[in-house]
Order: sequence, then structure tokens, then C-alpha cells
Amino acid sequence: IAAKICNDLELNGYNDWYLPSKDELNLLFLNKSIVGGLANNYYWSSTEADATGAWYMNFNPGGGIFSSAKQNALYVRAIRSF
Repeated sequence: IAAKICNDLELNGYNDWYLPSKDELNLLFLNKSIVGGLANNYYWSSTEADATGAWYMNFNPGGGIFSSAKQNALYVRAIRSF
């Protein structure tokens, strides 16, 4: 569902949004003060951990990348390539 939400997003005249990988999320975390608009919460990535799980990023001050069951409700941050 998270990837579909990003893929279907149309915002500010753009429709090429996607769910970031765990590496892309980590870059967002490292630059969150510059990027802005990111809550201190947990964000899904598009990177699967296994058939039933995916990786997510903790955007609280301590950070960290963890895996969880895909049915869990976490935040989603769509991004675009530039």
C-alpha cells in the first residue's frame, strides 16, 4: 500500500513520486534539517526484508533502520528523482 500511495501521488504538478529505498531514507534522515517536513516517527522504505516484511527508518533523534511486518501502519514519505 505504501508504494502505491507514493506512485499514485500527484502534487505540485508532478506525478513521478515513489517510495524511497532504505538507503534513500537514510540520506533523508541525515539531511532532515535541510529537507524539512519530516516528523520524528517511523517511515516505510520500498526495500523488502523478506516476503512478509520491509525495512523502515526511525526518524527520531537516535535514528536506525529496522524491519517490520508489512501490515503495520507507519508513515510514508514520497520522493522524486532529480
